Amino acid sequence: MTPFVAVVLVLAGLSEAIGRLLPMVAGLRGASRRRVFWLVLAGAFVDAAVFALWPLTAWTVAELVLPVSPSGQNVLVWTPALAAPLLLAAVLAFPLLGPLLHLLVMVGVGAGLASALGAVAGIGWWEAAGCVAVAGVGLGLAVEGVRHLVVRFNRTRTPEPLA
Repeated sequence: MTPFVAVVLVLAGLSEAIGRLLPMVAGLRGASRRRVFWLVLAGAFVDAAVFALWPLTAWTVAELVLPVSPSGQNVLVWTPALAAPLLLAAVLAFPLLGPLLHLLVMVGVGAGLASALGAVAGIGWWEAAGCVAVAGVGLGLAVEGVRHLVVRFNRTRTPEPLA
């Protein structure tokens, strides 16, 4: 992975974390700005790692599912052209602004990954699209579960009044 692609993935992760975490964190009572900052920063690195793992996970799914295992010589990796749309997806991640647009951009990024996986692995586009979709949904569910756990564990409980 080139340094440019790494920077794009980190920026996309930051933007995705801001769009996804701030609405959840806004409901936290008594959360300091410093705590919110660190939650968003941690979320940015988690989202960037998930984005970085998407091609590798799709490659692994292709190796597990398809009867003919793709050759291990060429591995699917992010390129600047494949990673750049993630910046747009991240801007649209804010749930109130455009969850449908966010989903459409992520499907577009997934289609680009499917084309790249099909070319690298020598499989059909539909098979590659299935592998990319399974990988994306699995990673998405995992990171969404982590987000909800982090918010649940970071809730401050208001003390009960003494009667």
